[in-house]
Order: sequence, then C-alpha cells, then structure tokens
Amino acid sequence: MPMRLGTPMPSLEGAQWLQPAGGVKVEPAPVTLIHFWAVSCHICHETMPEVSAMRDRYIEHGLQTFAFHLPRMEEDINLDKIKRDIDQFNMTQPVGLDHDRVIAERFQNEYVPAFFIFNANGELAFRAAGDKGFAKVEGKIRDVLGLDS
Repeated sequence: MPMRLGTPMPSLEGAQWLQPAGGVKVEPAPVTLIHFWAVSCHICHETMPEVSAMRDRYIEHGLQTFAFHLPRMEEDINLDKIKRDIDQFNMTQPVGLDHDRVIAERFQNEYVPAFFIFNANGELAFRAAGDKGFAKVEGKIRDVLGLDS
C-alpha cells in the first residue's frame, strides 16, 4: 500500500551518502522533495534536468531536495555509472545510494522515478511516479510553498 498523504516523513538513515561525504542532517524546511532514480531508467534521465532546475529555482523559497539511487537491475549498482549521472545531470543536492532498499521500504516505494513532497510540518503532501506523475511535481512544490501557480 502506498504511503498516505499526511504521513510523517520517514527517516533517511541507512543510505550510503555519495554527497556530501559523511551523510546529511535533515533540517525542517518549508518543502522537502525526495526523488528516487536509477541509472538504467530512461524516464529518470529525461526528467533529471528539470529536477535540477526546480531544485535551483525554489531553493531560495526553502525547498530542500534529496536524491536516492534505487537500482532496478544488477548493472545499476555500477558506482562509476552512478557518479557519471550525478555529474552529467548536475546533481548538487545530497545523493544517497539505497541499494539495500532501506529508504524505499520506509517510503513504501518501488518505482523510479518517484517523487515525494513533504510540507513544513514534515507531512506527505504529494507523491507521484513516472513521467505523468512528474508533470505535477513543480505545481505541487509551488502550492506547498504558497507561490502562485
């Protein structure tokens, strides 16, 4: 069963953080975007430039973004490929490896790409997967931030 709206944001502990080295400390924020992706996912690659653009566009409004690499197949655990994607797609947000699916299980997620938006109270305000779901992400970020849509 997918995570319900209003559910508190699960812990991000258990990921192997590629950046920043040593892990992250999750701070309360007006909006938190959790993004699951995989190197073998074509849709992930198509949406990644816009994920990075949204990260940059709304950071000054309080958006914090975390990306988790969730492998779909054996080739997805190739660290060189993951690092190439991070560089290619300008992923400056914290990036964690979730190769043991610890984070995905807490989020009740099995999809890539998948997007979870949490409000200032740390409650799930929106979740979506795939390209059709991604089309609604920016509008929901703007809604939760209280910006004109």
